[in-house]
Amino acid sequence: MSPSAIITLVLLIVAAILLVSERLRADLIALAVLVILGLTGIVSQTQIFTGFGGSAVMTLVGISIISEGLRQTGVTQSLGSLISRLGGQSERWLILATLITSALLSMLMNNIAVVGVLLPAVLTASRRSRVSPSRLLMPLAYGTLLGGMATLLTTANIIVSGALKDAGFQPFGLLDFFPVGGPVAAAGILYMVTIGRRLMPEPDPDREHQPQQIFRQLADQYQLEKNLHELEVLPASDLAGKSIGNGKWASKLGLSVIGLTHDRRTVLAPSSNVIVQAGDRVLVQGTVTPELLEANRLGLSEFRTSADHVASETTTLAEVVIAPHSSLIGQSLFEMKFREKYNLNVLAYWRDGEPRHASFVALPMKFGDALLVQGKAASIRSMKQNSDFLLLQEDPDAVLQPHKLKLALVITLFTLVIASFGYLPVALVVLGGAVLLLLTRCLDLTDAYKAIEWRAIFLIAGMWPLSIAIRSTGLADALVQTLRSTWSQVSPLWVAAILIVIALILTQFMSGQVASLVLAPLAIVAAQLIGTDARALGMAVALGCSLAFPTPYGHPVNIMVMNVGNYHFRDYVRVGVPLTILSIVLILAGLAWWGHL
Repeated sequence: MSPSAIITLVLLIVAAILLVSERLRADLIALAVLVILGLTGIVSQTQIFTGFGGSAVMTLVGISIISEGLRQTGVTQSLGSLISRLGGQSERWLILATLITSALLSMLMNNIAVVGVLLPAVLTASRRSRVSPSRLLMPLAYGTLLGGMATLLTTANIIVSGALKDAGFQPFGLLDFFPVGGPVAAAGILYMVTIGRRLMPEPDPDREHQPQQIFRQLADQYQLEKNLHELEVLPASDLAGKSIGNGKWASKLGLSVIGLTHDRRTVLAPSSNVIVQAGDRVLVQGTVTPELLEANRLGLSEFRTSADHVASETTTLAEVVIAPHSSLIGQSLFEMKFREKYNLNVLAYWRDGEPRHASFVALPMKFGDALLVQGKAASIRSMKQNSDFLLLQEDPDAVLQPHKLKLALVITLFTLVIASFGYLPVALVVLGGAVLLLLTRCLDLTDAYKAIEWRAIFLIAGMWPLSIAIRSTGLADALVQTLRSTWSQVSPLWVAAILIVIALILTQFMSGQVASLVLAPLAIVAAQLIGTDARALGMAVALGCSLAFPTPYGHPVNIMVMNVGNYHFRDYVRVGVPLTILSIVLILAGLAWWGHL
């Protein structure tokens, strides 16, 4: 073994120990590996940074931008609603719905794309059901890996199929993997719903449901439910047939109109020119007395209102503070026509350490006063650009571009369909879809940069030179030659098992793509040596490259959910090792039955 191979082996072992011990951040370890390989000359200067421009990294960048576009336009909220309807409030059923949805999509789509699309949707379902994200995101990643084993469209499967074709064998068809991979996917889903569910980490209360906590914190701090009422506009009311502004709900009645229900359709934060009709139900914040109801011919609904009724995916709450040297100091909300100017409702006013729910419309503003506002997410976001206010808290998951929902959905579906055909590189197609979303203003470029998971980018790009070194130094060849001499005396099923285990190990330190490139020719040679079906051993390699369950570094989808789900290396080991063993047993059983090994 050459000195370069020895150094690479030592570096591989040290990196593995550090990753398992979690003494340093994984992305920092990856960058250190890159630097050492570059300084020692084991990987050339022309190759050392190729990971940053690799297809996996570019696909991750593109799909991160697409995912943010889908979130800002409300597509992911719709998917989250679907998962919520399928799973209800039950953690077990939500895990099952997440697994099935991700597995089905990964049969037709790139795995990274599936997680990119479903990640914000699953987080939405998590918030609605109050089930911890840490209980759903690992099933999301594993579901995509399981589903990808059932069809040809997984990258490793395509690589092995191409190697068979180049060697003169019949390549795999779209569903050739299903008789073996399908039962593995089904058994894996069953495992995750039962045993895997008990092995997953318990939620960390300090990091769970942050957006929900922000909403509840604001509602509690401002005592929002204290003066929240739903009123019915009676036929004899003078307010019927007038707009909210002309009816002077705020200045005359002292009530902030939060929502309006007309013909069973509720509009939150209605504009001041919306007409109030007889029979409408109006959700208001303020003091409601019998005298006010009688004078304005209003009825008090028996419906019990709560803070949950004042916000939705597109209409949300936020807290803003009057900035120092604001030009609005000394003016009242009424004088500056706050509602008309900013398209926001002021639900409560904070001054002198306590909230005020009435008689604050004519109150002159001063530095340090805070407002609890309700409105469209885009209107609230625009307050960041206003020097008169400081935006303290907003819902980071609010839908900013709901009117772009159909456009974003069409662009994304078009992108995924083109990518599934395989005529163009997936990374190029995904980046093209991301550019289309930016050009059509489905999201802002600044938000796109913020959405990119840079930790995953540096982790993948940093580890990429290690996979180059493993091949270029002859380390992989040394392993192949060691095993090759013993294969002539081993049964085909044992050879398949050896190939699966090697693919499993290499996948944890390389990508499955690289592992399949290294092992596909080896499988074909082994089949010729022992006189068995090359397609069966090729399938063993391809499916072995999908066994990325035991570590977060086996596949980018594990890395994508790692930080959001607050997972540690040991969590993947605890849940993924039993799943891996189960999968290997079922793969070998399937190959023995369908592959005639």
